[in-house]
Amino acid sequence: MNACIRALVRSCEYFGYDCYGFQEGYEGLIDGNYKQLKSEDVNNIIHLGGTILGSSRSVRFRTKAGRDKAAAQVKKLGIRAIIGIGGDGTYRGLQAFTEQADVQIIGIPGAIDNDISGTDATLGYDTALNTAIEAIDRIRDTAKSHHRLFFVEVMGRYAGHLALAAGVGGGAEAILIPEEKTHIDELVEKLNRSWEEKRPYMIVVVAEGDDAGDAFTVAKKVRELGVPYETKVTVLGHIQRGGSPSAFDRLLSAQFGALAVKSAHEGKSHVITSFKDGKYCLKDLSAGLESNKSLDTSFLKVLKITSS
Repeated sequence: MNACIRALVRSCEYFGYDCYGFQEGYEGLIDGNYKQLKSEDVNNIIHLGGTILGSSRSVRFRTKAGRDKAAAQVKKLGIRAIIGIGGDGTYRGLQAFTEQADVQIIGIPGAIDNDISGTDATLGYDTALNTAIEAIDRIRDTAKSHHRLFFVEVMGRYAGHLALAAGVGGGAEAILIPEEKTHIDELVEKLNRSWEEKRPYMIVVVAEGDDAGDAFTVAKKVRELGVPYETKVTVLGHIQRGGSPSAFDRLLSAQFGALAVKSAHEGKSHVITSFKDGKYCLKDLSAGLESNKSLDTSFLKVLKITSS
C-alpha cells in the first residue's frame, strides 16, 4: 500500500490536485484525522511494507451516522474524489458512502489472497506469494534432511489462490484449498505410496480455510489414519502480510495509483483499477463486489502432472 500511496500523491501533484491521507482509513474520514500529503511526505516509502496511513475495520462507517460524519468532513475539505485501497469491505464502504456524499469513488484492489473479482492481480499478492515460496524452500531443506512430512499453512480463509500458486511454485506434493473437496483417505494413500517409492520427505500446502480444517487438524487426521512419515506443521501466518514489496507489486502500485488519479481527473466514478489479461484498465465497481472469482485451473492440471 505504501508504494501505491506514493503513486497517488505524486499523481495528484502532476494533475494539480491536493491529496489528503486519512489515518486508519474510514475511521480517519469520520473523525477528520488526516494529513495533506505532498511529494516529500512519500519519499523513501516505496520499499516499505504496510501503510503509513494505518488501516482499520471501521464499524462506525457501516452505519449511516458514521457516514454522515464522514460526509461532513468531505464537504468541509472540498474533496472531489475518494480513492480507497482494499477489498470487499473497502468497496462496499465506498458504494454506501455515495448515499451521503456527492463525491467520485474509485477503488484500488489490495488483498494478499488475490480473491477480488474484476482483476487478475491485487496489491500484496505477489509479495505474499514470494514470501510463502521462500518459506517453503527453507522448510524443504529441513524436511529433506530429517525425512519428514511437513504441512505448511498459508493464508486463504475463503479462497485458495495463494495456496495453489505457492504450492505449485514451491514444488509441494499436495495442495489443499477451500474450492476443492479434500479427501483425507486419498491424501493418505498418496503419502503412503510416496513412502513406498522411497521419497523420504513430502510438502503439503494447506489453505487456512480448507474444508478438512487447518494444517494442525489435517496433520492429526493423517496421523490417525497412519503414515510412516514423521509429521510437522508450520503456519506461515502474518509473515505473509509484511516485508518489502516485490518488483511486480511496486509496478502494479505505480500503475494503479496513476490510473486512479487520471480516472478521477476525467470525472469517472464507481470504478476500480484492474490488471486484466496483461493490461491495465478500469472495471465497474460492481465487478469488484462479485464473490465468484475462479481459480486458475491450469495450476490444478500442472499440480497433477508435476506431483505424481
